[in-house]
Order: sequence, then structure tokens, then C-alpha cells
Amino acid sequence: MRTSGFEALIRWTSPTFGAVSPAEFIPIAEEAGLIGAIGEWVLHEALAQVAEWRRGDPGDQRTWVAVNLSARQVENLDLVDRVTSALTSADVPADALHLELTESILMDTVGSSVATMHALHDLGIHLSIDDFGTGYSSLSYLKRLPIDTLKIDKSFVDGLGMEGDDTSIVQAIVSLARALQMDVLAEGIETETQLQALVDLGCDNGQGYLWSPGVPAAEATAWVDHDRSASST
Repeated sequence: MRTSGFEALIRWTSPTFGAVSPAEFIPIAEEAGLIGAIGEWVLHEALAQVAEWRRGDPGDQRTWVAVNLSARQVENLDLVDRVTSALTSADVPADALHLELTESILMDTVGSSVATMHALHDLGIHLSIDDFGTGYSSLSYLKRLPIDTLKIDKSFVDGLGMEGDDTSIVQAIVSLARALQMDVLAEGIETETQLQALVDLGCDNGQGYLWSPGVPAAEATAWVDHDRSASST
């Protein structure tokens, strides 16, 4: 088992209110028209960090970082130029970046985002659908968009080993991904039972508190260094 990449998470510690959940401040940022600027800042910070990790071991260029896109960013006509500029600024190749979109964003923007998604994918950027299975959507967009990975929502992972329906849903998502030649990643893994069930179902990758909660970049670096050490012995 190896750490292959990281997901960039944004957290806010207010001097007045303390730790503020993204579920609280992200909707406000969207209403205030600030989500585009925040998203671009996260993109640049995440790429700068993955560039640092890759420079730490020129022989290991596998580590990547996943960044979530907002609907506002996807609708932006110059998204491809902005992402290209961020990659150039960080001096990392496109395969160092995974971009994640939710089903709801895809369905809201699919008419205008098809060309944009193809342009990003043509650059070599990996595209993922986040929280797959929770949106009210048509599977037809999977044929129209160059998606690389389906991320199984935590709500389905929670019941693995206990709820037969959740196991059936996860199995169906894995089968769908295989049929469409996509990777699959399970979110929110917290127990060994869930992990073993996912392995048995053929899931490729996973993330969750079983390994670590969200941590600052300095702590995440320890995961990168540990993997490098393990692979060299």
C-alpha cells in the first residue's frame, strides 16, 4: 500500500470564531462572488506544494494533488488558461494535478463545460467526479466527458460490511468504472472492515481517517518521506 497523492482541503481558523467549517464559509464565499479567487489561490498553493514534494526526490515524480473546482470556476471561459498558468508558475507537469467536480456541478454546467473538460484532459490533467452516486443526474455525461476516476461517496462506504444495499451500490459503481475504463476511489474509509470490503470489491484507491485526518502540508510531507524511505529499502 502506497501514498499516491493528496487532496487539497481548505480550512479557516477565524481569530473571532475559531475553526469555521467549509460547509459554513464556502456558501458565503459563493454568494459574495469570492469563490473564484479562493479556488485559484487553493490551486496555486496546492501546486506549489506538490512541486516541493517532487523536488525533494527528482527520481520520484508520481506524487499528485487533487483540487476541487467550483461551479463558478468551471463556468469561467478562461479556466484552461488559468490552470495552465498555475502549472507553469509551479513548474510541474499536468499529471501532477487532479481536478475534481461534483455531479451537481457537472449537470449544472455540462452544456458549457464539455469543451473545457476536454481541453483540460488534453493537457494531461486527471479529471475526477467527486461524491459519485449522490447527485441527481444522468449517466449520459459519463460518455460526453473525459472522466478518469469515480470517487465513491462516504455515505456508501459507511455501511460496507453492515448494509447489503451499500455493498451492492459500491459494487455497481466499481463495475461501471471498469466498463468505462475508469479508476475508482473510495472516500471516507474509517475501518479495516470497510477497507477489506473495498479490496474484495476491486476498488483501486481510497482515502479517509483510517490513515489520517486532514493535516497541514508539513505533516503530509511525512507521508511522502515515509513512502520514499520504504520504497528504497
